[in-house]
Amino acid sequence: MSTTVSGIDYGVYTSLLDIFDKACERFPDRPMVTCMGATLSFSQVDELSRSLAAFLQQDLGLRPKDRIAIQLPNILQYPVAVYAALRAGLVIVNTNPLYTPRELQHQFTDADVEVLITLTANLPVIDQIKEKTSLATLIVTDPGDMLGMPGGTQTREGVYSFMGAIDQGRGQAVSPVSLQQEDLVCLQYTGGTTGLSKGAMLSHGNLIANLLQVNEEQKGILVEGEEVYVVPLPLYHIFAFVLTFAVLTEGGHLAVLIPDPRNLDAFVAELKRRPFTALAGLNTLFVALCHHEEFQKLDFSAFKLTAAGGMALNEDTAKLWHSVTGVWPAEGYGLTETSPTVTMNAPDAIKIGTVGTAIADTEIKVVDEEGNSLPNGEPGELVVRGPQVMQGYWNSPEETSAVLSPDGWFKTGDIAVIQDDGYVRIVDRLKDMILVSGFNVYPNEVEDVVMHHPGVLECAAIGVDDEKSGQAVQLFVVRRDPELDAESLASHCKENLTAYKCPKHIVFREELPKSNVGKILRKDLRNEGAVS
Repeated sequence: MSTTVSGIDYGVYTSLLDIFDKACERFPDRPMVTCMGATLSFSQVDELSRSLAAFLQQDLGLRPKDRIAIQLPNILQYPVAVYAALRAGLVIVNTNPLYTPRELQHQFTDADVEVLITLTANLPVIDQIKEKTSLATLIVTDPGDMLGMPGGTQTREGVYSFMGAIDQGRGQAVSPVSLQQEDLVCLQYTGGTTGLSKGAMLSHGNLIANLLQVNEEQKGILVEGEEVYVVPLPLYHIFAFVLTFAVLTEGGHLAVLIPDPRNLDAFVAELKRRPFTALAGLNTLFVALCHHEEFQKLDFSAFKLTAAGGMALNEDTAKLWHSVTGVWPAEGYGLTETSPTVTMNAPDAIKIGTVGTAIADTEIKVVDEEGNSLPNGEPGELVVRGPQVMQGYWNSPEETSAVLSPDGWFKTGDIAVIQDDGYVRIVDRLKDMILVSGFNVYPNEVEDVVMHHPGVLECAAIGVDDEKSGQAVQLFVVRRDPELDAESLASHCKENLTAYKCPKHIVFREELPKSNVGKILRKDLRNEGAVS
């Protein structure tokens, strides 16, 4: 077991809004967020969000604890919407802009969402499910609305423009709302990798705790009011949400929002605008950037921190990133249910291949199937206890009790090893584990070996049914070398893996399915079944 006791004063803030208000007092003219060449200061975000909050309260009649969904890419409207919702005392439901009608209907119905802020382009999809949900009002926007383009007011009954709503709220009073740490700040829906997605109930206290815990680990790294932090991960994802609206806001830092990180040309063009000091990303993004010629030419003289999460960081990718940027990626680990950070590599004590050590005031241990604690060095399910652990799943007491014990231990569903030095290695997801003739095979291990082959760009390993061994390893590969064949790759695997771990099937693809965050989706590959 690992735990730390820090002496952190978790009562220094009452809510995320309190963090923002105090930051506005300290850094009123400091640029807070920039996107596509436009920048808003802390005071400008404050003014715009107050006007929108007044509209939500006075014109729409929303009351504290009502749910509002935000379904936007990383654009300037996002922080304005977030702080407007918080000032009105609302609970935020962060929503993926690319969700299907089925996914939207489930989320909006489950959370009883009354108002949705979304892109105009999403209206045709929303119209398909609106009458089947509790949605009463839509506020729509276009990416260019805050780049100097004029906005309208109500576009049709029940639908308002984002800029029109701000104009309508300007000059109206905002009714003060008392927010406390125990109040919900958001319902953060899990990815839904198994069954219907569930809304993790995250409180202001949960997110404040994680902010202060991360700050404790990064003492002396981020200089107050000076950092330029690149945020390509979507703000509807808990990692980017807490990074932007807690860590960066509290520190008076500038967030550089990237609306579409897959558009590498536009991404790199944004990076050319100013020296940047930090970036948050994941393995696939690092690989793509490092192979972009213009990225390789950037000035990295001010660059000092790379936060890596979301998926396993390959050793080769870490070395590649360091060779291009001069900075080693600091990998961390967390979940939606833990607000999100559980462990992290301190930037000045990085151990590649691990996700770092437990952050301040966080207890972790690994347990067997019966819940018994296992010694250091033995793989088992990672369980977590700390002030950042969620309150439970919204409207799901049975799902909550299945993962959260009465004394606060959360079952992550991840297999991990705690080393003697306290550093943690994530072995794999329980559901991703492959059982070959009674032996456990962890896809991450197979993939890490395969990624050492110079002809491989990306890969994913899954388990498929096999008459002889129960399951066998199937490998999907995107080539870097077009001449790479299955025979040479199989030979490479045999040199580095015990026989039962070697792929029985190797399939070459032009690309692998990924989530909007960029994580390779093994579940989609599993759903295809065996492919030879």
